[in-house]
Amino acid sequence: MSRKFKSLMLASTALLLSLLSARSALAADDLTVASPDGKVVISFALKSDPQPYLPGIRAYYRVSFGGVQVLTDSPLGLDFEGAPTLDHDFELIGTDRHSHDETWTNRFGVLREVPDHYNQLRVSLRERQAPGRQVDVIFRAYNEGAAFRYFLPQQSALQGFNLMAENTGFYFAQDASTFALNMHRFNTPYEGEYFPTPLAQIKPASIINLPLLVNIPGGPWVGLLEADLADYAGMYVGGAPGFDHALVSKLSPSPERMDRVVTGSTPKALPWRVLLLSDRPGGLIESNYLIMDLNPPSALADTSWIAPGKAAWDWWSGDYDENVDFKPGMNTATMKHYIDFAAQHHFEYMLVDAGWYPSNGYKHAVSILTYVPEVNIPDIIAYGKLKGVKVLLWLYWGALDKQMDEALDLYAKWGAAGVKVDFMDRDDQEVVNFYQRLVQKAAERHLVVDFHGAYKPTGLRRTYPNLLTREGVMGMEYSKSTSRTTPEHDVTIPFTRMLAGPMDYTPGCFNNATKEQFKPREINPMCQGTRAHQLAMYVVFEGPLSMVSDYPEIYDHKPEMEFLEKVPTVWDETKVVNGDPSKYVTIARRQGADWFLGSMTNWDPRDMEIPLSFLGEGEFETEIFADGADAGAIPTNVTISRQQVKAGDKITIHLAPGGGAAVIFKRM
Repeated sequence: MSRKFKSLMLASTALLLSLLSARSALAADDLTVASPDGKVVISFALKSDPQPYLPGIRAYYRVSFGGVQVLTDSPLGLDFEGAPTLDHDFELIGTDRHSHDETWTNRFGVLREVPDHYNQLRVSLRERQAPGRQVDVIFRAYNEGAAFRYFLPQQSALQGFNLMAENTGFYFAQDASTFALNMHRFNTPYEGEYFPTPLAQIKPASIINLPLLVNIPGGPWVGLLEADLADYAGMYVGGAPGFDHALVSKLSPSPERMDRVVTGSTPKALPWRVLLLSDRPGGLIESNYLIMDLNPPSALADTSWIAPGKAAWDWWSGDYDENVDFKPGMNTATMKHYIDFAAQHHFEYMLVDAGWYPSNGYKHAVSILTYVPEVNIPDIIAYGKLKGVKVLLWLYWGALDKQMDEALDLYAKWGAAGVKVDFMDRDDQEVVNFYQRLVQKAAERHLVVDFHGAYKPTGLRRTYPNLLTREGVMGMEYSKSTSRTTPEHDVTIPFTRMLAGPMDYTPGCFNNATKEQFKPREINPMCQGTRAHQLAMYVVFEGPLSMVSDYPEIYDHKPEMEFLEKVPTVWDETKVVNGDPSKYVTIARRQGADWFLGSMTNWDPRDMEIPLSFLGEGEFETEIFADGADAGAIPTNVTISRQQVKAGDKITIHLAPGGGAAVIFKRM
């Protein structure tokens, strides 16, 4: 071969490689994945953007919905201890696409047959400079929203690691309004108000809890959440420096090392970052099952022993009762009295709250392996079995963490049905792992779990469905000490906190008060709003395990008890009929052939005309528990009416200030 021919061959090869490289670069600038219905589009690019973006070739993603740009170029990156930030100077080393379409059955939620339908794009990146670390970004486009996660493959360049920060951006294309929970710090019980907040007012110093509800002018509505949080730190967001309506992730740090958030090794899948997307706020509620779709399927071969239901509860009333022949309090007689009440009204559970084991206050257990003489736990559990009522036991998490196996073995031996674990008040990696460890060990002993003092759900209940519910919300207990749990709050949290999943708000107060009448008190407490407002919560609020919180005698001979007896806690189908965050909400849920509806308003009275198109074919006998004509002044007053309806009909209901309505539709 001549020297000239060799030179031509080398030049041709170089040109071909150059063209291929240019083609790869072009592909990297134009990688997209769309949802099955085409409305949600996620785009990825390696590119250089002008200031105030950081300089250099970086990885960005964008999201649009129905042709409207939701997120503009939003950066991706991870910051490791002792190494350069993994966020720039990447080369694209591979892509992979696939589609997925299946349905799975959920017996413990608000939709029984859950769709899991998406198109996926996996982008594999490697940094050009040594040590050549690799990271994959996996994008999924669902009809219900967009999700993505980082995946760190096993590699010699990145084995064990300490993650200092996750630099994920959520750069909105325009300013928007939000409902934001700003607890001003990490590691809280997520118990606060979601205040209307312009996106531009979320500053870099802000620490905003998830979920975050965002309303883009002209649409859509966006719910920002995370899913499959496992062996990682919980995510918050704050403002992105230099941008007016952009957010960046913040991870909950370890209390021991504020500059270190996650310790791990490769291979490692990080949690999903999720944007629920809909033309209307109620659409986000209807599709919150997406958080469970993004978690592994059930790890339990047998779930037949897991029972959702309602629970009598001794704590709310504060050792108060009327017309009983014993002294109410943390004692065996009181617990058996509540069990009698639960049995009479066909409730599945009785929850024995704090005080049954020796302690010096909530957080200072002396021993969780015995009970105080006044509260004979094995005797109470045995009595519950005779009455057909399961017993749950309250625990402080720190004490349980030290003796988990021994304690759970003992409670299972006593015959307890589950545990309520409280006061974690953290979501750093250590405590996130505690949640996972507890639900797994509880499942091994056929114990259900209710987390209080908890962070928001991230879908763990799909993998361990014995996790029936959790708090992570400012619930009715705050009425004992403050006036913060208002009707306005009640009609905000379905569109904010409930986007993440069940919330143990602990409804059922029958000592109802107007805004003027209400006074916080620990013993025999009040709640704001009408009694029908409280009834509606059992439909509106998602809660496979729901408390019936007041003392037994306040419910005696009340016709409203019929609704509490009949209303389920898990559902086959859910429809949001109407709603506007902080103003009002109406949700209909079906179990079997029958529908239940709950409607609630803030302090503004409303006349609701509710279309019944959700009913489907056939005729229904309705039972309507609505505010009485004078409920604005006497909020305990409820009217009960009946009528026959079908899908083409409408019902009109007047909601008093702080009012509500609860409706049973019985198929004829």
